[in-house]
Amino acid sequence: MSAAKLFQPLTVGGLTLDNRIVIAPMCQYSAEDGAMTDWHIQHLGQLAASGAGLLTIEATAVEPEGRISFADVGLWDDRTEAAMARVLEAVRRHSTMPIAIQLAHAGRKASTDLPWRGGAQLAPDHANGWQTVAPSALPFEASENAPTALDKAGLDRIRDAFADAARRSARLGLDAIQIHGAHGYLLHEFLSPLSNRREDAYGGSLENRMRFPLEVFDAVRAAFPADRPVSVRVSGTDWVEGGWDIEQTIAFAKALEARGAAAIHVSSGGLDPRQAIPVGPNYQVPLARAVREAVSIPVVAVGLITEYEQAEAILATGDADLIGLARTLLYDPRWPWHAAAHFGAQVKVPPQYLRSQPRRFRDLLVEDR
Repeated sequence: MSAAKLFQPLTVGGLTLDNRIVIAPMCQYSAEDGAMTDWHIQHLGQLAASGAGLLTIEATAVEPEGRISFADVGLWDDRTEAAMARVLEAVRRHSTMPIAIQLAHAGRKASTDLPWRGGAQLAPDHANGWQTVAPSALPFEASENAPTALDKAGLDRIRDAFADAARRSARLGLDAIQIHGAHGYLLHEFLSPLSNRREDAYGGSLENRMRFPLEVFDAVRAAFPADRPVSVRVSGTDWVEGGWDIEQTIAFAKALEARGAAAIHVSSGGLDPRQAIPVGPNYQVPLARAVREAVSIPVVAVGLITEYEQAEAILATGDADLIGLARTLLYDPRWPWHAAAHFGAQVKVPPQYLRSQPRRFRDLLVEDR
């Protein structure tokens, strides 16, 4: 085996991963009334044969109003749970790769059309739209329908919906949960002073703005088996002056670690259309590095990581502990195979694929069993 850090195992919470490649959540906008379909068997099935260390199911809404679009996956009742169980049974029949789920609520960025139709917000009276909710009655775009500011009963309902989805995740045998606290969705909306203008215990100071996301984390952590990890995805910065920034992210990460978070996945942006993001390879890695220096739990770096040596360098220099890949794996679902060949490492594959091993890489593929 190679000494490449990318292919060294890592234990996160009570879960040991074969390597440091994490398949990040990728919305497919292919569900029917929240229920997974045959598309998800095909999509997740191919990724489960990729040789990565962990597969993460796309952003999964904890209530219907929490979906980004009308075609988002949900996990809020027996019907959506049964649909996910069917998909998981099919995927697991041929793969032992651990599977995590990202639990989410889109907040004011909910009720949108499909991205390949433009992704614009749909009004509450549209056939596929609904009234959105948020910390404050501030729309994402000035031209959009304003969300309803959540009252305490609404906060309690959503917190309990996250916990219920965590219990359903446990019944499904999912190996880990990631709570979506990034990209301008509901929990991020509470964190950022740009979207949270509340004057109660859930707004104002950093402590108050963190209160509801931490309540949600505590509820999920209590509802999910203690030996299975719960992580959180955060936006390290809004990329807008006066918004959420890396210093506040570090404070939030420390609070999560103290409550039992197993890992922090560091992304950025998504909260405000004024964001000025310096997009380029590794553009979010400094944010991951700053969090990693402040906590002792594993940190995931993500964002325009496409090259094998690039991913290895991020780990080797200590900027992060795991590499999150999304669109890179849609473009090349065998990226982990190719990376393993590059570094002289091995990956697990279904036995049906063992004969695909090139002659020059005789020790690349091992049977997944």
